[in-house]
Amino acid sequence: MARDKVRVKKKERKNITSGVAHVNSSFNNTMITIADAQGNAISWSSAGTLGFKGSRKSTPYAAQVAAEDAGKKAQEHGVRTLEVLVQGPG
Repeated sequence: MARDKVRVKKKERKNITSGVAHVNSSFNNTMITIADAQGNAISWSSAGTLGFKGSRKSTPYAAQVAAEDAGKKAQEHGVRTLEVLVQGPG
C-alpha cells in the first residue's frame, strides 16, 4: 500500500519595503523584532535562539549575530529600510 504524500504549506512571503526594528536589550539577553508599520512582526531573533548560552548571551557579539539573523529573515520578505528603536540598559 502506497503512502499518501504530505503537502507542506509554503511560507507566505510578504512584500513590505520598510519596517521598524525593536531592539530590547537586557543584562542577560538581546531580543530583536522586526515589524511593519502597523506593528505586525515580520521576523525576530535573539542571542539565546542562536545557540549562545549563559553569560555569552549578554555579549555585544551575540547581539550583533542576532541582529544579522533577524535582518536576513526580514530581507526575504522584501524589507529594505528600517527604523531602529532601542530599549533597555544592556
